Amino acid sequence: MIEHTLSLCYHNKLILAPMVRVGTLPMRLLALDYGADIVYCEELIDLKMLQCKRVVNEVLSTVDFVAPDDRVVFRTCEREQNRVVFQMGGMGAALLSDPDKIEKILSTLVKGTRRPVTCKIRILPSLEDTLSLVKRMERTGIAAVAVHGRKREERPQHPVSCEAIKAIAETLSIPVIANGGSYDHIQKYLDIEDFRQATAASSVMVARAAMWNPSIFLKEGLRPLEEVMQKYIRYAVQYENHYTNTKYCLCQMLREQLESPQGRLLHAAQSSQEICEAFGLGAFYEDVTRELNARRAELLARTPEAVGEPAEDPSGVIKMAVKFDRRAYSPQITPKMCLLEWCRKEKLAQPVYDTVQRPLDRLFCSVVTVAEQKYQSTLWDKSKKLAEQAAAIVCLRSRGLPEGRLGEESPSWHKRKREATDQDPGGPRNQEQAVPGELCKKLFVALGSGEESPLEGW
Repeated sequence: MIEHTLSLCYHNKLILAPMVRVGTLPMRLLALDYGADIVYCEELIDLKMLQCKRVVNEVLSTVDFVAPDDRVVFRTCEREQNRVVFQMGGMGAALLSDPDKIEKILSTLVKGTRRPVTCKIRILPSLEDTLSLVKRMERTGIAAVAVHGRKREERPQHPVSCEAIKAIAETLSIPVIANGGSYDHIQKYLDIEDFRQATAASSVMVARAAMWNPSIFLKEGLRPLEEVMQKYIRYAVQYENHYTNTKYCLCQMLREQLESPQGRLLHAAQSSQEICEAFGLGAFYEDVTRELNARRAELLARTPEAVGEPAEDPSGVIKMAVKFDRRAYSPQITPKMCLLEWCRKEKLAQPVYDTVQRPLDRLFCSVVTVAEQKYQSTLWDKSKKLAEQAAAIVCLRSRGLPEGRLGEESPSWHKRKREATDQDPGGPRNQEQAVPGELCKKLFVALGSGEESPLEGW
């Protein structure tokens, strides 16, 4: 786990634990509002992060890490700077069975970054093995260790071992963060300090109790759940949290109230707007949506360079301002099909499309590579398919090739296809004509999942 500052201290802190699907930005901000000192994000896989692009989102005032499929994997903002911990690595307690690998990972991280590095573990079957492991971890130079006082196979219904956490805290010189006390030990704010003393830990990390009601960190006591949920929803809307994640977190808060009228409305909600309406925040949703849309419009009104319009490429990308209008083309043909067939005829490699989405307005731009030359439309489009068709048009027009427009002289291969269609509309020849389009589709899916985009940073 790596956090954002050199000065973050792990002594005497209240910490929001890392929780899958829970530790997204709205929950982290809510926990900070209620008194948490440090917040962990949900566990993220390092490979996913390596595939992401870092995007400054001017509309939301956030920094987003966006996957090749356009999903926001991690979003952060200035409010949590110096207080958010980024967690990565193997799933769950997977690394516990490989202490050599643990030591190597931690040593590499400590040497490779100026940021403090911490680690979170569960206890091993024997206390002796657990103490041996944490001593090895301490020698790597980590700043702190968080200990969930249960064995790998134990679930929340099993009692947490305060004794094991205490033994670790008394053995190490670095801060030990106690975790696993929700419900049995922690049900209100004062219980957090009792749990810390029972484990002799430097700090306490709270998971389920904070998931049920993040105001657990509030010295003045728990706030009414309705108030907490409304505040959570406001953050979720303001930072465009995906409605499925918002819904999941609210369901964890409602718990036994899921069968209430409000719980049933939440269960039926299929959008952020419907969630807001279920909690009496419909007007709030409309106001925030208007404000965000106005921000987008203002940013888009700036010069093209300010919103990420492709700049002149020193590598020689050929560019035109074109769009694909389906109404202007023959029903059986598209520019992508024309380009693919031309490449086959010339015995060239199939066209390769690299497509990116602009977070500001969710529009797409594609670059197609044919015979080692790149082609791109400077106009961004509303879908990947349209952006790819536009890139194909740029290539075809640059080479003086037919692109399938109505009234355009068709290439010989298209004439043969049309004749076959006229002669036998239901025959096998007609069925085969769908193959080029399908090939393009499969190629796009294969490339869209892993290759680095040439528009990186735009």
